Amino acid sequence: MSEALIKHFATKLIAWHGKDGRQGLPWQSIRDPYAVWVSEIMLQQTQVATVLERYPRFMKRFPTVKKLATAPLDDVLAEWAGLGYYTRARNLHACAKQVMEEFGGEFPKDPVLLEQLKGIGRSTAGAIAAFAFHERAPILDANVKRILARLFGVDGAIQEKAVNDELWLLAKTLLPKKAPDMPVYTQALMDFGATWCTSRKPICLSGERKCPFAKECQANLTNQILVLPRKVIKEKSPEFNCDMLLLRHGDSVLLQRRSEKAIWGGLWSLPESIWRAKEKSSPATDNAVNLTAKELFKLVLPNEVISSTSKNYYSIERGLDIKHVFTHRRLWMQIWHVSSGSAVKFASKDLKWVPLRQLGQYGLPQPIKLLLQGLSLTRGDDLRN
Repeated sequence: MSEALIKHFATKLIAWHGKDGRQGLPWQSIRDPYAVWVSEIMLQQTQVATVLERYPRFMKRFPTVKKLATAPLDDVLAEWAGLGYYTRARNLHACAKQVMEEFGGEFPKDPVLLEQLKGIGRSTAGAIAAFAFHERAPILDANVKRILARLFGVDGAIQEKAVNDELWLLAKTLLPKKAPDMPVYTQALMDFGATWCTSRKPICLSGERKCPFAKECQANLTNQILVLPRKVIKEKSPEFNCDMLLLRHGDSVLLQRRSEKAIWGGLWSLPESIWRAKEKSSPATDNAVNLTAKELFKLVLPNEVISSTSKNYYSIERGLDIKHVFTHRRLWMQIWHVSSGSAVKFASKDLKWVPLRQLGQYGLPQPIKLLLQGLSLTRGDDLRN
């Protein structure tokens, strides 16, 4: 391991950022731990371009941790709609409450205490401490793991505990000596991994610019740039089918609040059947297969007693078969359009008739939001927030 690289890494990285790092991002140069925390959570698994649009809007609606903590969860989920990974939004809301109740509305500066808050892991705790409090706390997200594995030739799959521990030790060893350098250093690490030392097209292979670490990078010197860091080969994502009920009466559509523990937990969506493993010859994907309204209700609302009186007549039409890709699975959603002669009453409090013009007030999964937006726009409404 190069002692010289360890000694000068922080200085070189900060110098690189001053010349080639990203500048002027709305969450840069701020020390409000609440604003830093929101940006860090939003940037997890979301592209910077998307966050640039959504972060200011979120902060305008929830400008303080108190505002977020006292807001209804439905409002938070609605504002988060389209950003994906909705557990983050639920954890934001829970964490805000925790900060208010346990810390009097003030985020703790100690990374160890920050890590105890809902939805904040070790790396995010380090980022908040570094940006907001200038604490000498390391971060180790996917970008930083890649940088360190390449620079120092760390072999082995990064999912392995021993490798992960080695990377954390490196991350701590490389910290700048001066605490005031922590914000720019931490931002530089993030930027270098996101824009230069990228996974598939690092700058050193493109020849466009010269990497400041080219002569010291072990991956570069041993021709392992695209080999390191090593990753465990993932199995093919399983695929599923389900049927979804798009039940309408007049200008309203029936929504169902999803279980907190389910995918899209806590969001409002269309009532759906149990997911079935997708098979190549699955009859659920056969366009010749159709369901009656009675069969469909039994599939998606098995615990509800559906009236079948004359005034509750139903017309049913097979709609789109929508594919949605999650991180670890794929889902094919068969949409069934059903019109009801009256607003059927349901026993469950998680079922609600919602006017099309009010859909923007509800947190909806992105594919369902797009589906209903198309339906809404045909009637002159727009459910976009």
